Order: sequence, then C-alpha cells, then structure tokens
Amino acid sequence: MKRNKILIACDSSRSLLDFRGRLMEELLVNHNVCVFTPKIHQIHVRKKLERLGISIYENDLNGSTISIFSDLAYIIKLFKLMRSLKPDVFFPYTFKPVIYGTLVANFCHVNRITPMLTGLGYSFLNTNSKKQVIKLITRTLLKISLKANKRTSLILQNKDDYNTLIRAGIINTNQAAHIVNGSGVDLSHYDYSEPEPGSLNFLMISRLINAKGVNEYYEAAKIILQKHPNVRFTLIGAYDPNVDAIDAALYNKIKAGNVIEYKGEVDDVRSFIKACSVVVLPSYYGEGVPRCILEGMAMGRAIITSDSVGCRETINLSSDQPSGFLVPIKNATCLAEKMLYFILNPLHIVSYGKNGRAYAFEKFDVRKVNLQMLQILEGPTVFA
Repeated sequence: MKRNKILIACDSSRSLLDFRGRLMEELLVNHNVCVFTPKIHQIHVRKKLERLGISIYENDLNGSTISIFSDLAYIIKLFKLMRSLKPDVFFPYTFKPVIYGTLVANFCHVNRITPMLTGLGYSFLNTNSKKQVIKLITRTLLKISLKANKRTSLILQNKDDYNTLIRAGIINTNQAAHIVNGSGVDLSHYDYSEPEPGSLNFLMISRLINAKGVNEYYEAAKIILQKHPNVRFTLIGAYDPNVDAIDAALYNKIKAGNVIEYKGEVDDVRSFIKACSVVVLPSYYGEGVPRCILEGMAMGRAIITSDSVGCRETINLSSDQPSGFLVPIKNATCLAEKMLYFILNPLHIVSYGKNGRAYAFEKFDVRKVNLQMLQILEGPTVFA
C-alpha cells in the first residue's frame, strides 16, 4: 500500500484527540498525517500529537463566529499549505473546514477529498430565526463546495442528515456518500462504573447554546427541585460567543448555582460522568451523533435525550434492553417527567446504564467506526 500524505482540518484543536485520536493512530500505521488546526493551547494535546509524529500547522480560525476577514485569511493560509504539502488525501470535518477546505482542495486538485459533517447544526433547523441570512449563506456555500466530482466522498453520521441534504438540494443521490456511526467511543478509555446508590445527580455536557436545550434542562431541574430538593443537576460546557449562545440572563441564573451546579469547561469528563446517575442532552441542534451521550453510555449511565436528529440514534428502545428515553424537543415538562421516572425507579438507573454500555459495544465502538473510516479514507471513491 502506498504511504499517503493525509491532511486533516478541524475547527477546534480540542477535538483532535477527543474525537480523532484513535483514528489518527490507525492512519499513522500506513500513512503520514498532518493537521491544520486552530491554535493549540492545551500543552498535553500538542505533546501527544508531536509524540505520535503528526505534523502540526496552526491557524486563527474561530468556528463559532462569523468574520469575513478571518475566514479569508484561513482560506489563503490553507491554500498555501496545500500547494506546499501536496496531500494525497484531505479530511476536513465540521462546517468551516468542510466548506472552505473542500473548495480549496478541489482547486488544488487533491486526489481524494473526504469531508465529514458531524451534524448540520442550526443552519438546517426549521426556525423563524433572525439568522436566516447566515443559514442561506451556509447552505449556498455548502452546495458549492460539495458539488459532485470523482475526487470527493462525503461522510455523514446519520441517515437523517443525508436525507436533509438531498431534500435541500445540497447533494444528489448520485454522489458518493457514506454514513458512519458517529465518531465512535473508546470503550477502554471510558470504564464502566456503577452509579452511587442513594445520591441522584443528573449531568448535561454541552456548549451553552440554545439549540442544545440548556434552557429546557434548567427549567426541568426547577420543576424537579420543587418536590425533590436533594436531587443534584450538573452542567459542564463552555460559554462562548457562538451565534446561538444562550442569553446573558440565563447564563447568570446558571452561574448563580441555585438550580444547577455549573462547572464550566473541563479537560476530562470521566470523573463527572462517574459521579452522576443519568446523562441528559435535550438537544434540537442537528447533531451528528452526540459524543457526550456515547461517553455516558460507555461508562454505564442511563440516558435522557431528545427525539431529534443524531440524538435518537443513541437510544436502544428495545423493550427488553432499554437504555434510556427520548423526549420531545423544547419540552421541559416531559424532560422532567423522565427525570422523575429515574428518581422513583433508582434500580432502573443501573439496568438502563448496563444496557447502554452493551449498545455502545454493539454500535459505537471506536474500533468498528474507525474501520469504516479507514476504508473511506484509503479506498477508491464509490458512487452510490
């Protein structure tokens, strides 16, 4: 097998090890790997990448904000890098790297381009938002960048996203497209542990943006605490200037700590998952497959999430091996009802959690997902 030069582009350096670490290790067996990433501020991330032998090229991209000048600088820098490196394979993931990177890679005639959309986000939500112009621009650019050609194979994380892109006219049924089970989860890294009996703690892991359901989590917690004041609610995640960030009033209520224990952004979620009883994500964001749910399942935690794109993929609704509940989007009352179920049936927290870990082994084991990814990145483009 030829030793290819693979260039990976992302919009967050934190994701390189958390989401692609094991995949890069697999790729390095037979290929050379380079990453084009926003500035790496975490020393352990940089050291691990260097230790693996991965070439690092940094930029100033901010994936959460809109800036014409910043985005243009990113495009120019990536163009120069591609002309210099001449990669055999280009693997961008998340919106800006996919849109800009795929355009640049096609212009530079990169032999194999494998853009991955890890969810379609608010740009494909059917809301009467003030951000309609941003949505229109995003969809238009995506349609241009993903225009069918023999070099490009699109990667998605659920069938709903594929159908949405078809209906929106972004792609067509003749284009090469692959669906994988999310980013996978390393079941050897996220060890099983049984929840502590008698102490109920619900945990949400999410950036503080509206479409993740932060407000619904807060309101459901208020409902529960009226009759069950000893139940705890924890929230982990960064507050950043995303176009869909929660408003200042809600953020201040959360920080006050009267309803939710807010921990901010953390480097390792495992201790928090171990300390919780149930993992909650009431998202209507347009997820690929939410990583935080997979992490909770891997560690044996029952799940409550929304019946929305990506989230519904994670729940085993089998009558004999249920792993959690799906709730309607934007419905704090229904979310509270499912929380109450676990409060009143604590033994089910353990059994649902065990079922969830078994489901993670069956469907989301990172080794199985990476086998799919390797076949896509290494193999010939196949048109469906």
